[in-house]
Amino acid sequence: MKPLVIVTGPTAVGKTALSLLLAKRIGGEIVSADSMQVYRHMDIGTAKISTEEMQGIPHHMIDILEPEEDFNVFTFQSMAKKCLEGIFDRGNIPIITGGTGFYIQALLYDINFTDKAPNDSYRQELERLGEERGNAYLHAMLKDADPESAAIIHENNRKRIIRALVFRHDTGLRISQHNSEERQRISPYNFGYFVLQDDRVRLYQRINQRVDSMIADGLVDEVIKLRNQGCGKDMVSMQGLGYKEIFSYLEGEISITEAVNRIKRDTRHFAKRQLTWFRREKDVIWIPLEDYTFDTDRIVDKMCHVLKEKGICDNISARQYD
Repeated sequence: MKPLVIVTGPTAVGKTALSLLLAKRIGGEIVSADSMQVYRHMDIGTAKISTEEMQGIPHHMIDILEPEEDFNVFTFQSMAKKCLEGIFDRGNIPIITGGTGFYIQALLYDINFTDKAPNDSYRQELERLGEERGNAYLHAMLKDADPESAAIIHENNRKRIIRALVFRHDTGLRISQHNSEERQRISPYNFGYFVLQDDRVRLYQRINQRVDSMIADGLVDEVIKLRNQGCGKDMVSMQGLGYKEIFSYLEGEISITEAVNRIKRDTRHFAKRQLTWFRREKDVIWIPLEDYTFDTDRIVDKMCHVLKEKGICDNISARQYD
């Protein structure tokens, strides 16, 4: 079984810094499991790592699509598998880093979603209903069809709502039931699945500070440029946190203050849903940052110790362990 490491957790918890340290220690390459960092020209709102910040560590699944292109879990799984093949060929260890739990699950367990072709006519009908009656209407439909999925999919995430409704329509199964069954699959990898965890108050403070920094760094100008390039607020890429709210501000629907408050609120809600997802995953190793006094070296020491015990990697540089 080939080795695989996952470093994940809620947004703003500090995944990037730890994944870089770990990559240096175990000879890793980083594969982003983020649904928005795949898009070029979208740097500030996605908190995308810069080339300088990568510190020479190879990164994959970042800046590979234009904003007008669609991206979903099927695309991610296919492209990420190819990245893993190259990493293994180079004799390195892939480190999956990002907070999109569904993407991580799809790759880790090689999820088979369905062999049945999607019903395009029904999907188009749902898109029309969304335009005419709004996301709340679609979300109410999902509550009737699949209450468990409705509880974890945000009302504004039209893409995921429609995917769940189409799955229910085409297969007669709830996608939540399907995902639960797929979680029982055996992974083809020898893996370490680390989830970073922080105190809620401290995490929410970091989220608020990050949003303030994004505004100060020019998020509004970034969205203006995207709009000038032809991006519309209904594009998949523009549904990302931060982008749809700034679009509403630019169109005069809300004030900049309200836009910022919505970004902070919805990002906090997103972090809560992320943790809910990871709690349902099996074989997760929780890393409470406070237990390690937020010392990144101690946290990476713990990860390396686990990886050695699991036989995932033997050649760990710099620090030695008993």
